[in-house]
Amino acid sequence: MAVEAGDKHYGTTVLEITGMDCADCAATIGRNVGAMPGVKSAEVSFAAGRMVVSHDDAVTVPEIISTVEESGYGAVVAGKRLSAEEARQRFWLRNRRAIASAAACLLTLAGLITMLAGLSGIPQILFALALISAGYHVARSGVFALLRSGAFDMNVLMSTAAIGAVAIGQWGEAAVAMTLFALGNTLESYTMDRARNAVRALMTLAPAEARVRRGDQRVTLPADAIQVGDIVVVSPGERMPVDGRVIAGSSMVNQAPITGESSPVAKSAGDEVFAGTLNSDGYLEVRVSKPYQENTINRIVHLIEEAQSKKAPTERFVDGFARRYTPAVLVIAGLIALAPWLVFSQPFEPWFYRALVMLVIACPCALVISTPVSIVAGIARSARDGVLIKGGAYLEAAGAVKAVAFDKTGTLTYGRPEVVEVVAADGASAEEVMRVAGAIEGQSGHPLALAIQRYQRHAGKAIEAADDFASLTGRGARAIIDGQVCHIGSARLLAELGIGTSELTDQLARHESAGRSMLLVAVDSRCIGLVAVQDQIRPEARSTIETLHRAGIRPVVMLTGDNERVAQAIAEQVGVDEVRAGLLPEHKVAAINELTARYGPVAMVGDGVNDGPALAAATVGIAMGVAGSDVALETADIALMADELEKVPEVIALSQATLRTIRQNIAISLATKGLFLVLGALGIAGLWVAVLADMGTSLLVTANGMRLLRFQTQRQSTVSVQREPSFTA
Repeated sequence: MAVEAGDKHYGTTVLEITGMDCADCAATIGRNVGAMPGVKSAEVSFAAGRMVVSHDDAVTVPEIISTVEESGYGAVVAGKRLSAEEARQRFWLRNRRAIASAAACLLTLAGLITMLAGLSGIPQILFALALISAGYHVARSGVFALLRSGAFDMNVLMSTAAIGAVAIGQWGEAAVAMTLFALGNTLESYTMDRARNAVRALMTLAPAEARVRRGDQRVTLPADAIQVGDIVVVSPGERMPVDGRVIAGSSMVNQAPITGESSPVAKSAGDEVFAGTLNSDGYLEVRVSKPYQENTINRIVHLIEEAQSKKAPTERFVDGFARRYTPAVLVIAGLIALAPWLVFSQPFEPWFYRALVMLVIACPCALVISTPVSIVAGIARSARDGVLIKGGAYLEAAGAVKAVAFDKTGTLTYGRPEVVEVVAADGASAEEVMRVAGAIEGQSGHPLALAIQRYQRHAGKAIEAADDFASLTGRGARAIIDGQVCHIGSARLLAELGIGTSELTDQLARHESAGRSMLLVAVDSRCIGLVAVQDQIRPEARSTIETLHRAGIRPVVMLTGDNERVAQAIAEQVGVDEVRAGLLPEHKVAAINELTARYGPVAMVGDGVNDGPALAAATVGIAMGVAGSDVALETADIALMADELEKVPEVIALSQATLRTIRQNIAISLATKGLFLVLGALGIAGLWVAVLADMGTSLLVTANGMRLLRFQTQRQSTVSVQREPSFTA
């Protein structure tokens, strides 16, 4: 992509970066690339492992990659298919530090053994070789950053500490410290790559090629060459290469990579399918509905990577704290090195050594990595279950919610009315009541009419033809059946027609108290029965709300545009704490604002389209069943790809666990830093101990954050399901 700015043309290049082990690495790469002549901006996301560079035509992509490599890291154009030679080069770039660290470990161990054996000269040689092996990339990256952007990053601090230790004859200390530093960086890098790969693995689910039917021929084409309208053939055991609709065949399709559903879903003509899902046992022909780059799986990957690059409030606070903390510690280290010597005539060497220890402790790696590693793991874990969280801010916000509001129709209920009971009267049969009702409503597209049509089809009954159909707005409908004038509608309609309904008085009262819609059926001047219709409550609605209550979230509120009677009947069955009925969209927004003022952060759960204003007004907007809805996928803060209500408390539980993990990591980091700052200043902690503490803490908070990849809710841990994992983690 290119844009024009003044008389210059700027292009955008997206690179995948390897080897980053903390946010300081990302900052260094961004500064170094940003300092290149012709580069307008370089934004590096440590969490996503990506860099977006805006540059003019004078800067080539190989030059940008070369700058990244000189900084000590690897880079490749995002989404590029590598040749065998490029793959080998990338493998070397990814693993050269690991190889160097392993060699340094062996050399350092040999140096320590020979030193304990009392050999003269050999330990120093082995320690020097260990320093070169472990420290070459560290020193090279530090010098490059210093010369290119004037930045004193951790590589500069560690190199200075090692050189200082050698200057005062502490070869063993320097070698152990540098080896531990290099080894820790390698382990952190691989651990973070594991979290990033949990998302990148999703990109490989959609096949690179597909078979397209052209007349009687089948042509194999690259997936990105397929056009909207093409017909793709998918055999049993193959993955869908495209988004589209089935036009022929039937099969069970495993949609777990997209929606997180635990069981395969039946697909036949007219049903929608998504790229990356697995065709289990049948032959399908699919008409392509979206360009390759816009299919659901690519959009999810793009949105997740965007989410990973958006910093959460805690992460922004920690970054700001670290920017002030590091210079302060550097000043303290300088004072420790010089003040005792200049002011109190103390020996220089011991205090200089303590200052070197302080330089190592000055690295805020563990603190800075404590939040993003948890955010990345939390987002990746939720995506595995078909839940898309749009960024760390929403992940944190969901963990802090105090109240949850649900829309009724389509959320707590299925949003599709169904016939629940047929009551016959005046000597008619229930079958006769439905025959007349079906004949009248067979020509209507009203939701209640569709419920009657579905009932008849499910019962195996044909819908008879009727003459002179007329819709009576707000009251019902009329038609001629077998020469008789027939009506279906409300009690008000029959009262207007002078048709008595006294025989059904008790039944009308019973269904009304249950919040059902009632359609009375009349033939000529007599009422032959009623059809009770109701939007079906999701069977998991009550257990979902009970789970939220157990998690300490109250109140759980239902918002609906339906009337008070229907709303109260639904509320009693699902167990919500409050009901707000008869609401227009603007009233729902006002209700959300009121709940926020009374209780604090509020989550709103809806369908993502009709509830758009309320979702936007809530602290966190959660949209359900958005796999096929581009609008909902874009607008929701948290998107549940499948229409599964029980995932609402699960995502809140994961968010709460993420918040706990972040707080634990920050506490561990600050406590360790504080302790070793004191021990270093007092001369109790040596250089290698400081490095071990720093790297150990970084690895500890990383591992603690990565535990979220294995997070399970109570439902997930107690119900064993057979499913295909969405991610490799």
